[in-house]
Amino acid sequence: MKITKYLTILGLVCLASAANAAEKLTVYSYRQAFLIDPILESFTKETGIGVEIVFSKKGIAERMVREGRLSPADIVLTSDFSRLMDLVDKELVVPVSSEVLKANIPANFRSPEDNWYSLTMRVRNVYSSKERLGKIAIDYEDLADPKYKGKICTRSGKHPYNISLVASMIAHHGEAETKRWLEGLKANLARKPQGNDRGQIKAVKEGLCDIAIGNSYYLGKMLQDPKQVPWAESVEINFPNQANRGSHINVSGMALAKYAPNKDNAIKLMEYLSGDEAQKSYAEINMEYPVKADVKPSDLVASWGEFKADNLPIFKLAEYHQTAVKLLDQVKFDL
Repeated sequence: MKITKYLTILGLVCLASAANAAEKLTVYSYRQAFLIDPILESFTKETGIGVEIVFSKKGIAERMVREGRLSPADIVLTSDFSRLMDLVDKELVVPVSSEVLKANIPANFRSPEDNWYSLTMRVRNVYSSKERLGKIAIDYEDLADPKYKGKICTRSGKHPYNISLVASMIAHHGEAETKRWLEGLKANLARKPQGNDRGQIKAVKEGLCDIAIGNSYYLGKMLQDPKQVPWAESVEINFPNQANRGSHINVSGMALAKYAPNKDNAIKLMEYLSGDEAQKSYAEINMEYPVKADVKPSDLVASWGEFKADNLPIFKLAEYHQTAVKLLDQVKFDL
């Protein structure tokens, strides 16, 4: 009798533990926890579902491969499109067919197979020295114009942000013309590609170059850092290709992990992140643009002006990713 009672109690405890575990999600994130904690706290408050973030700058896909079926990851948040593609290529994510997600996120910002969904977008801008150039009307193609010889700074061509830009050039101009463009751009560099996007704007401030290639949100982040405010104030932000196809954009995104232990709740979180409140908060915290059409950017981001975005579907970039890497190698861009 006592044994039966003990087993009954033990069974109830196990069931309770399983229920509690099911009410907590694990998110693997390429974005630091403090950037998304406020949004996840709101989700928990609204649903009662807890969220644990596991952050890493790199290696999340490799970690999930090692973990296999035992991976605790429910959702993966990425900081750029190429990492979404890495997850898809390694078969670490699965489709999510959700009417809520499809209603909130436009078709050009999600996978045709429902393997991933964008959360925010950013522009690959061209920054110009206020003192030496002022605000300029420029196309990406112009970066190869000899008139800019010795005037351009950029980070490594192999960085995901630049690979995506090169992929978009291939989509619009083809492989041969893009290779010529890369050769011209390389010839115009003021120094060997190095550093991060902020470092390119700092180089403009220091007079090492007149033009820097960088993502839009870095301007906002620099304006929040007293030490970097002078860098940000030394440049004009320019949106390329406004007279034709529009500026190249990249995205942050999310995907459902292949072996998500809490699939249903994970989809609830994905739907929440696509909604008005989360879209507004996520974009404001990261100084990016919401992908949900009726959600406005922050006042600071809006102050940079309206722009025409390239309407090339984000998923098309994946088709030219490997070719972009090949061309960067062929022209020895980083050497």
